[in-house]
Amino acid sequence: MTKIAFCFPGQGSLETGMGREIAEAHPEAMDVYRVGSEATGMDLAQLCFESPLEDLVDTEVQQPTLVATSLAILAAVRKQGIEPDVVVGHSVGEFAALASVGAMSNGEAIGLVRERGLAMAEAARQRPGAMAAILGLEDALVETLCRKIFGVWPANYNCPGQIVVSGENDAVEECCAEAESLGARRAIKLKVSGAFHSPLVGRAAERLKPAIEKIHFGNPVAPFMSTVTAKIEPAQRLGSLLVDQLTAPVRFTQAATALARDGVTTFVEIGPGNVLSGLVKRIDRGVRTISVNDLASLEKAREALASS
Repeated sequence: MTKIAFCFPGQGSLETGMGREIAEAHPEAMDVYRVGSEATGMDLAQLCFESPLEDLVDTEVQQPTLVATSLAILAAVRKQGIEPDVVVGHSVGEFAALASVGAMSNGEAIGLVRERGLAMAEAARQRPGAMAAILGLEDALVETLCRKIFGVWPANYNCPGQIVVSGENDAVEECCAEAESLGARRAIKLKVSGAFHSPLVGRAAERLKPAIEKIHFGNPVAPFMSTVTAKIEPAQRLGSLLVDQLTAPVRFTQAATALARDGVTTFVEIGPGNVLSGLVKRIDRGVRTISVNDLASLEKAREALASS
């Protein structure tokens, strides 16, 4: 039996024209952009369909456009009769995941991530920092480096041998140099505006908390796997987890591993790009991955899953 996890991507999965093809063919997808635009005061359809990438990269723009696109594509996926057994999201993708299972509305999710992006951008201006991907070292070794070097923390557990670290500029530089001296294949500084998923952006969590506290989270209609705890989490914990998420590491490796161990055989990535599909394959080669981001891939998903 096929057990399906819907996965929702985070920042870095931007594409020019993202969502346009599906939205033009599926009114229910276009409706998500309309709802999101009302919630944010931004023309999300225009931004996603027509803007160059350089207009989308700022975190306060990237987050609502990404989540709106994921939820628009989800609407078209649902029209094909495909439903998940469990959902998971990478960082900001958790907001799309929670909307997908009815824990909050599409408008609430997209409105919250606009506020989240603004809060993160402001926190990054107040306490500048950096992030870097460490490739080819054991996770435990990178964790040891972060304990040894003051001012740097593990930020994203993306897949085995790929951890992103986050922190003060000098500390991240030192961590990269140390990692390479220990045999890391590469240590790459990321093009981001701040030290996200670290204590340096604690002010973002403080700013976002009142907005999250206004949301009444419903019981998810399918289980939600948190990438803060790598556990299935209930409605009453969702608000505090979305606040904690800003300064806590993204435990995507651990979450995907737990899902596969629990019998998930197919991971369907819903949103721009195919970053998560690649990570999942590195986490567990035995599972099937499907990326849905345009009409052709939507049709492939329908053929592969409608009869499952």
